[in-house]
Amino acid sequence: MPTTERPSFTVNLSLTDVAAEQIRRFMKEEDVPLDTGGLRVSVMPGGCSGFKYGLNIEEHQLEDDILTEDHGIRVFVDAFSAQYLEGTTIDYTTNLTGSGFTFDNPGATGGCGCGSSFSA
Repeated sequence: MPTTERPSFTVNLSLTDVAAEQIRRFMKEEDVPLDTGGLRVSVMPGGCSGFKYGLNIEEHQLEDDILTEDHGIRVFVDAFSAQYLEGTTIDYTTNLTGSGFTFDNPGATGGCGCGSSFSA
């Protein structure tokens, strides 16, 4: 019989108040319930600095996801991404050129002007 064991490790990832508010708004717009759905945060090879961040609202976590929670929002992270996200804070900013999520990642050794790409 297949096991449904979850990963035993964790990732320290946090959301600012503003980011959490925006995520709740997006989840409500997509009719994703807070008790089962959440925000998927991922890191993928690519971008102008080597890695890029990915964010997606999802209806449920996958079997091998690491689950963390902040501000009452479930955050889903895969094991590959977790190693690059430790200690990261996600914020949502608005300025004259636009608005969007930003990442303060203490593990990033470099980045680019777009703010969604980094090197490690």
